[in-house]
Amino acid sequence: MTVTPADSHHVIQVRGARENNLRNVSLDIPKRRLTVFTGVSGSGKSSLVFGTIAAESQRLINETYTAFIQSFMPSQGRPDVDGLRNLSAAIVVDQERMGANSRSTVGTATDASTMLRIIFSRLGVPSVGTSGAFSFNLPEGMCPQCEGTGEASTVDVDRLVDRELSLNEGAITVPYYAVDSWSWQIMVNSGLHDPDKKLKDYTDQEWADLLHKAPTKVKVGSNGFTYEGLIAKMQRTWLAKDRDSLQSHIKAFVDRAVVFARCPLCEGTRLTAAALSSRIDGQNIADCSSMQISDLAAFVRGLGDPAVAPLIASLRELLESLVEIGLGYLSLDRTSGSLSGGEAQRVKMVRHLGSSITDVTYVFDEPTIGLHPHDIRRMNDLLLRLRDKGNTVLVVEHKPEVIAIADHVVDLGPAAGTAGGQICFTGDVAGLRASGTLTGRHLEHRARLREQVRVPKGQLSIKGADRHNLKDVEVDVPLGVLAVVTGVAGSGKSSLIHGYLSGQEGVVVADQSPIRGSRRSNPATYTGLLGPIRTAFAKANGVKAALFSANSEGACPKCNGIGLIYTDLAMMPGVASVCEACEGERFTAEVLAYRLRGKNISELLGMSVAEALAFFPAGQAHIILGRLSDVGLGYLRLGQPLNTLSGGERQRLKLAIHMAEKSSTYVLDEPTTGLHLADVDKLLALLDRLVDDGNSVVVIEHHQAVMAHADWIIDLGPGGGHDGGQVVFTGTPATLVAEARTVTARHLREYVAG
Repeated sequence: MTVTPADSHHVIQVRGARENNLRNVSLDIPKRRLTVFTGVSGSGKSSLVFGTIAAESQRLINETYTAFIQSFMPSQGRPDVDGLRNLSAAIVVDQERMGANSRSTVGTATDASTMLRIIFSRLGVPSVGTSGAFSFNLPEGMCPQCEGTGEASTVDVDRLVDRELSLNEGAITVPYYAVDSWSWQIMVNSGLHDPDKKLKDYTDQEWADLLHKAPTKVKVGSNGFTYEGLIAKMQRTWLAKDRDSLQSHIKAFVDRAVVFARCPLCEGTRLTAAALSSRIDGQNIADCSSMQISDLAAFVRGLGDPAVAPLIASLRELLESLVEIGLGYLSLDRTSGSLSGGEAQRVKMVRHLGSSITDVTYVFDEPTIGLHPHDIRRMNDLLLRLRDKGNTVLVVEHKPEVIAIADHVVDLGPAAGTAGGQICFTGDVAGLRASGTLTGRHLEHRARLREQVRVPKGQLSIKGADRHNLKDVEVDVPLGVLAVVTGVAGSGKSSLIHGYLSGQEGVVVADQSPIRGSRRSNPATYTGLLGPIRTAFAKANGVKAALFSANSEGACPKCNGIGLIYTDLAMMPGVASVCEACEGERFTAEVLAYRLRGKNISELLGMSVAEALAFFPAGQAHIILGRLSDVGLGYLRLGQPLNTLSGGERQRLKLAIHMAEKSSTYVLDEPTTGLHLADVDKLLALLDRLVDDGNSVVVIEHHQAVMAHADWIIDLGPGGGHDGGQVVFTGTPATLVAEARTVTARHLREYVAG
């Protein structure tokens, strides 16, 4: 075969990458190979893989669309890099949770529901028409009572009003209806109510007007306004919206005032009676959607009608891929918003497994999150399958099991933040082991079983737990020790701990869910650190503290303290540019002139936690910074926007805040997420310190180092979904390794043996 110049594009060339903390990084990444990027948190892995390679690939593809289409796409600036050559189209498969829209399910997100609907429209008896008649998102298929949500809401009127009071006395307890508020004035001046009459004395008509009256035009003085009953308005403005899109105080009110129950007409199936009447082999479409995916795959394998043979084959392949990827325990009617980050990533991955497209670059962010060692082997097989189809696979990962299967490794470091951003090693896994880098040294590192486990000081008992797939579970969670809850994906760990332990008194949960806050929020504002910093600046300069807040008096007036100016370019993508007035420093020139030991407020917020810890050797600021350092966030910049943090970083930030409280029981959900092997040891030391200070720590975790280090293990299983939901072992790790026959025991045995 003739060799042509086209055959020479066998590496992605990165030249002079400086995004975030990258220090002029240049390297070649082999194409059509599996490359794993390693290094401590904050070393620059994401900046190189996501912020440079994937970002530029997606930006170049977006530029091929017309200006009109680009106006609907997110704006992407060019990464700070001298050159990127031989890029292919990048598909990013990340852990961003899927939208929390209650109408989005595993079935709709994977197209399995669409295929199932067409099969029912062809084979279902009696026939009820087109596939749209089986969709809860279309008028012809949705239950008329709940409009396809599967839930009916009833409002507790006594949470909206105090019957003992009149309108003038503040009888309405709904947000935005305080006395003298705009909504209150419309109600009082509507002419429908006597504002001095106590609500308990209202006639039936007055109650109906107060709660249910449809929008009606009323005159208040010379102005016309719209009056609407309290419940009618709530239904329209809050209950019709997705719960997670509401502001936190509204969400809290709705949770108190509204009871959600299964719709009595469709019994939660979301569909019309006609759609539910159509069956295949005795099952209707709701039965199929609520089946565990592994069972549905078996059901579909039994269908053999030639009229829809290609569709049945496609659906079967999709369902079997979901089983293979370790999601066989889910059902198609499971809402997308209830999936964990790892589950969401694997659902997205399924879309690409059956794709005929090759020669693309797949980019994965810690694909092993939420996976038991047993499931990691399956994930590895899928990554290799994507590579073998002729694709370039780039994976940011810490787990040694994934690093072991790499064709090529890029190790960044040597440390985090300003001390990172350099290439420490590139080559194969054997070379990494011999390299002497932090990652190389820790590849074979094993945490050992404790020689002496702590004795519990009591217990929290869980009885009759039957949430999701739990089978009437009864278990005692020991107090005063480090307890680890483990088991394969879908075995019921989260259902047990978050469902039955998290709500108990004195229990503090630090999870990976997004932190509510705008692009203005950062570690300094979130932890309360900005308070002592502002006070120190104010004292040193003899001025008021409010000047040193970018959300208050000291903010640059041009960008309102954000540091960026957002420009809407009509049909072109909007552009974020650094504010010229403050040059991105967020404060006025007057404020930036004030110094604290030689640093201005902007320079201080640009410091990492570790640098600031040395800058504040004592006092409240030192205490808060010490906690941030203890949880492994020494590399974070104080002014870094919270929306740029990963799930693992968010969890550690919450943990740092909770450490200030006098808690008794901490619940952590996979705290090793995003942690380098070397940092796992530091995390274990932190967990030990929490327990030694008199607290109880309960950790949901798959990392074998954490299991080995535990005082007590609660193992769920034996499998996932309906094959799980039982406690298969409780006891010390040593007993688990010596005597148990569970999947966890087998893997921990191999791990400890090394």
